[in-house]
Amino acid sequence: MTPHLESTLLQHTYIRQMMQNKINFYIVEYAINSLLRQKYKTIFISIVFSMLVFLLSSLFFITNSIKYELKQTLEALPDITVQKIKGGRHYDIDVSTIDEILDIHGVSGAVARVWGYYYFENAGVNFSLVGIDEYEEQYKKSFVDVAANLDFTKPSMIVGEGVKIVMDKNYYKDYFNFIKPDGTLKRVDIAATFKAQSELESNDVIVMSKENVREIFDISAQKATDIVVRVANFNEVATVASKIKLLYPDTRVITKDDLKISYQNIFDYKSGIFLALFSVSLFTFFIIIYDRVSGLSSEQKREIGILKAVGWRVDDVLKEKFYEGFIVSIFSYLVGITLSFAFVYIFKAPLLQNIFLGYSQLKTSFNLPFVFDMQTLALIFFLSVPIYIAAIIIPSWRSATLEADEVIR
Repeated sequence: MTPHLESTLLQHTYIRQMMQNKINFYIVEYAINSLLRQKYKTIFISIVFSMLVFLLSSLFFITNSIKYELKQTLEALPDITVQKIKGGRHYDIDVSTIDEILDIHGVSGAVARVWGYYYFENAGVNFSLVGIDEYEEQYKKSFVDVAANLDFTKPSMIVGEGVKIVMDKNYYKDYFNFIKPDGTLKRVDIAATFKAQSELESNDVIVMSKENVREIFDISAQKATDIVVRVANFNEVATVASKIKLLYPDTRVITKDDLKISYQNIFDYKSGIFLALFSVSLFTFFIIIYDRVSGLSSEQKREIGILKAVGWRVDDVLKEKFYEGFIVSIFSYLVGITLSFAFVYIFKAPLLQNIFLGYSQLKTSFNLPFVFDMQTLALIFFLSVPIYIAAIIIPSWRSATLEADEVIR
């Protein structure tokens, strides 16, 4: 008998005596020592396990955060948006169109919006310029406080946090020079920053008076970018939309439900890439599981035989193997989840975030909102920890049910 086996035998005898007093902490101690004896294998499995949990949880966290942002953004959208279409392209619509829309039964309000995208070449991003009037009923709740704080007597603006960061980096701390279509500059002072409930809604937005937006984009006072309509009864939105379409066949009438479907289709398409990564991760994980279930090494079988020879029962062996699997899996799970939280919510999930948001540089930076979802954590836990523990116990049970001399041989 080798010195290693003699040492193992003595340790097993000692543990067995302690087990008779029902002190299972000694089984835990033995399980830890067993893992340390195979430290390189344990470290390798822990690293692979942690990385798989990290990848899966990161994808779930990103998905949950973006879904939350989209939900908040969609809730803030108007019931109906009316756009003028000419030759398949979006053109400015007559402001006078509001009068006829307001006469439609079920319409409780309509606002002519003046807005557009302004490309800031130095930073390679697009700003969304939105015009509001001081005494106009705002079509978004987030614009109510903006209208109260905006000085309409001079060229000033309130910008989203993402816009402010971009402007500061380009040395526009107090004002910004907009280039008008005729090539002249329009200076607008930065009055303050604002943040709506959804960062997607406000991150790249600049709010100023409609007069200033019209000047920057050269939009006449009789025209508007589009018209947003508010309907008193949500169940009548589709009916009101069809009436507007009959009145103005050359318009595109978009309801909130239409936008929800469009957003969901885009998200589902992006989720295909997520599904591919998810499948690869699970496939890799189950390869490890298959390797564990396929059988134990000769040394592990001999160890189980020695345990039985010194008096361990089958359930004692299974307890010890359970502790081994539990220690490795729960440690790897916690490490993977912790790394994922840091990667997604501190480092903004580089590369993975672009799966859903796109790789375009024509946007300001976007921070994923923190969404703590216990269902996601539970799903990842039950997809990994119990399965790995079962993969440890099943082959151990096969060996433990055999006679000790048969296993040792």
